[in-house]
Amino acid sequence: MRVASLLVALALLALPAVAAGAEACAPGVLDLRDSDTTLRFSVEVADDAAERAQGLMFRESMAKFSGMLFVYDSPQPVAFWMRNTLIPLDMLFFDASGRLEWIRTNATPHDETPIPGGDDIRYVLEINGGLSRDFGIDPGAVIRHPGLDQAAAAWPCD
Repeated sequence: MRVASLLVALALLALPAVAAGAEACAPGVLDLRDSDTTLRFSVEVADDAAERAQGLMFRESMAKFSGMLFVYDSPQPVAFWMRNTLIPLDMLFFDASGRLEWIRTNATPHDETPIPGGDDIRYVLEINGGLSRDFGIDPGAVIRHPGLDQAAAAWPCD
């Protein structure tokens, strides 16, 4: 009986770790890891042409650790603009492995000037303007999300 009770207690202790691991790769959660910082964002995923075209247009505000993850079928040249976007954004451009290549900080609302992200970009994360600077996010950081190609991911969900 003691062994059974001990096994039940150990199983209950393990539940939070399992739940936390599952939450880490939920569709609405994205983790970003830099050299000494890990941040968690609540994200919407834009993984088709219509969703990517709409993006974060017409939003009057966004919670501090929220954002939108743009997912492309393959690495490609991408450029964004801020037409009909009401809030300043940081745009983080990632390669096929989820490694950060380039950041555009504090993109200006309503600006229609194209913001190129690079030639081989597969994922783009838009977050509130200034957050990447506030938290010292630099190129080389990696993201973890189930929308990434897990076989190619620098930081896979497993």
